[in-house]
Amino acid sequence: VLCVHCPKGIYEDSIWTNALEQYQNWSDKKPPNTIVEWDGTITTKKKSIGATSNERFKGQVKFVNREKRFGFIKYGGSNTKDMFFHFNALPNNQDVEEGDELSFMVSTNQKNGKDAAANIEIVSSGSNDNDVNTVQMRVFSMNLPFAALLSNGYKTIETRNGTMFTPYEEGTKMLLQVGQRIYPDGNRHIDVMKSGGLQDDEIETLKSLPPGFTKGMAVAIVELGKTYETTLEERCDPDFQRSVGAFGADSGMRATEIKRVEYLKRGVKVSGQGGVFKASIDKDVIPNGWLD
Repeated sequence: VLCVHCPKGIYEDSIWTNALEQYQNWSDKKPPNTIVEWDGTITTKKKSIGATSNERFKGQVKFVNREKRFGFIKYGGSNTKDMFFHFNALPNNQDVEEGDELSFMVSTNQKNGKDAAANIEIVSSGSNDNDVNTVQMRVFSMNLPFAALLSNGYKTIETRNGTMFTPYEEGTKMLLQVGQRIYPDGNRHIDVMKSGGLQDDEIETLKSLPPGFTKGMAVAIVELGKTYETTLEERCDPDFQRSVGAFGADSGMRATEIKRVEYLKRGVKVSGQGGVFKASIDKDVIPNGWLD
């Protein structure tokens, strides 16, 4: 695969033709991950430490994407690149969260030359259990209007094509964070809602957040029900479509029931991430009865 790094774009033919000439000279002589820079110079990646070393490293989980089952570990100094890991490398199908400390070795894929963490051991959890006034909870993000539809109790099923909710058993509680975007469904959710007899003013209320709650905040606490796979025929059932807030063809194949939902006592600023992540928030924002 030939990739040309062009920070300013291919603004003249010589950028591309030079890359092709360099590629002809390089392709049979250089190892994978050789880079033809914008000025025509060549950078060759140094041999990976994982290819020859059994050394173990320690670092903290920086990012986790449960839907795609991978993450990154921050380790070493400020100039050290974060290390990729896949969930398959975790011991005994254990779970990890941002902030957990891991011990690992480095393995190099001989086909593409990329490094990844291997033989991972979980050293300690990054959760802060010492602060009696805060609680660490799992969080997932959703964009408007669907975040509001769920928080207001209209949307009782969330569908995804990925496996984001699959690892979590029925009864798991999570916070709902509102993303910064408006989901571009062409307002088809309005047609779905009108099919159930709702009027324009009712729909507008259901797709709106209360005062004091906005994008970039955790706004509600949710209890998950069961997660199961569906067929397109099942997703096209009118009642199912209204429960999701979307037509069957627009919905994901994996459905997760929402057993109950309630707004937090106040919105809490939380930075969104992919998949399910963790955040610490003050206990006093959780509605009564949810932490029992």
